[in-house]
Amino acid sequence: MAQSDFAERLDIDGLQIEYTDVMTGDKNRNRFLYYQLKMSMLKANKIDIIVSFLMESGVRMILKDLKAALDRGVQLRILTGNYLGITQPSALCLIKKELGNRVDLRFYNDKDRSFHPKAYIFHYENVGEIYIGSSNISRSALTSGIEWNYRFSSLDDKKNFNLFYDTFVELFENHSIVIDDDELIRYSKNWHKPAVSKDLAKYDNLEDDEDTKVESLFQPRGAQIEALYALEDSRSEGATKGLVQAATGVGKTYLAAFDSEKYERVLFVAHREEILKQAAVSFKNVRHSDDYGFFYGKQKDTDKAVIFASVATLGRKEYLTEDVFAPDYFDYVIVDEFHHAVNEQYQRIVKYFKPQFLLGLTATPERMDGKNIYEICNYNVPYEISLKEAINKGMLVPFHYYGIYDETDYSSLHLVKGRYDEKELNETYIGNIKRYDLIYKYYMKYRSKRALGFCCSRQHAEEMAKEFCQRGIEAVAVYSNADGEFSEDRDKAIEKLKKQEIKMIFSVDMFNEGVDIAALDMVMFLRPTESPIVFLQQLGRGLRISKGKEYLNVLDFIGNYEKAGRAPLLLSGGKDLGEKSACNYADIEYPDDCIVDFDMRLIDLFKELEKKSLSVKERIKQEFYRVKELLVY
Repeated sequence: MAQSDFAERLDIDGLQIEYTDVMTGDKNRNRFLYYQLKMSMLKANKIDIIVSFLMESGVRMILKDLKAALDRGVQLRILTGNYLGITQPSALCLIKKELGNRVDLRFYNDKDRSFHPKAYIFHYENVGEIYIGSSNISRSALTSGIEWNYRFSSLDDKKNFNLFYDTFVELFENHSIVIDDDELIRYSKNWHKPAVSKDLAKYDNLEDDEDTKVESLFQPRGAQIEALYALEDSRSEGATKGLVQAATGVGKTYLAAFDSEKYERVLFVAHREEILKQAAVSFKNVRHSDDYGFFYGKQKDTDKAVIFASVATLGRKEYLTEDVFAPDYFDYVIVDEFHHAVNEQYQRIVKYFKPQFLLGLTATPERMDGKNIYEICNYNVPYEISLKEAINKGMLVPFHYYGIYDETDYSSLHLVKGRYDEKELNETYIGNIKRYDLIYKYYMKYRSKRALGFCCSRQHAEEMAKEFCQRGIEAVAVYSNADGEFSEDRDKAIEKLKKQEIKMIFSVDMFNEGVDIAALDMVMFLRPTESPIVFLQQLGRGLRISKGKEYLNVLDFIGNYEKAGRAPLLLSGGKDLGEKSACNYADIEYPDDCIVDFDMRLIDLFKELEKKSLSVKERIKQEFYRVKELLVY
């Protein structure tokens, strides 16, 4: 035995764990490294950890023990690697968020040598001990993964203990960089989830027992942990407002619930009742409280700790008074879909309430009307993660996008305030057998268990549902005040789609915001997409992670309409749809594991449309480079 002051057995988490120097993982919990480390952390007065990578699952397991050690005044140093990006940014944020500056956290920084150590060094009053072997910090490696680790003390072998310890000190002091906020942001921005990381996460999921799985559903994960750390850091610097910009599907509502957890009175504002109802479920799961109410329509709760309010109701002047809510009644205010916040009713709410902190949430901060939403939150954006970054980080599934050439002629259709006339679109689409055949052909080519098609009108959605049903594909139309032969209530339609009682929903503006069907494996764009905001919102409906789902198929039927050809820029993470500059489609970089495939006829169409939209100066510049290239060759 390495230490005489350890008992032979220790009760940990209700289990009788035997003290051992050999840890091999597998099914015998006495052979888990995790429990032996817990014993050591209880007694140590100084802890040094050197591992080649840190994963969120492992950090979460040992975090309470490390925190308890720090509270006793223990010195803690951690040296980890950043090679190949296996160390997760969320794991680092979790450490920094929970342990703060009390931990000295560093990256190994020597590009000329590989870095694969796995050792845990504990210092006691008159003795030191070291665990050395194969376990990095991940749930699997600390528990039932087949890992071999051996412990010995300075009493057993002082020479080799000192050799290991001195090497650690030399690496830590002379071959490392401190993971401060700047380094963490840089690492996170450049981090892509590597294939090996996906395998490790798979093993971690296998280790979870049922209780752990349920509990972990309502814990922050990945980018949410990063955002929570950034928000806390922002408030520590005096911020009272902040905007989090995160792609659809990352989990902004749960993020808000986690961040507001320590505040007593919370207001959540959104413009649709279904968003409020969904948000209430999320907050209840996080706060474990039934002390919440609603402020919309006929229900107007005013005495609850957490209130979910519709903009249309709360934004009225008669409700923004001391008699209903004092300006400082809420400690924390969340404004969902913050890109709407420049509108009058939102402005009334934001200006009236004086919370300790106001959080804006949006996936799409750029507005087509040019109004500035950043001003409302004091230009403070503690955290942002684009669609491209979210896919690269493994927070969303990749997309397989197919741009399909549609011969429909839009040249004679009229644009009204930037949108095609609905009546003219209906006349173009309804009864267009050739277009029906095209859509059906590609639907059958890529197949789907659960698909969502975006239509231009109620009539268009009804006709598409009818057409698919007649071809043997169970489909319904979903739109507001639905009363058609093939229409269905939205909630019922979603339930049927989840159960695979139907295979297709054709929708009109009912799935742009706040409603997600994680199991969707296909979305179809069946009308011109004038707005980049709407395009990204609708694309995002299908990007959520779901069991057994590897990617989302996206079928975009593109004709010669205005703004056709901007999809590649949006899919690559570009933001400015109105940018009047030439686009080289061959040079566009898409997120990891994504496929973007355009019919060659569309490339020609895009170039023609581009020429029409370019300024004279841009056209001359483009022609100059074209001629120059010809002369070179």
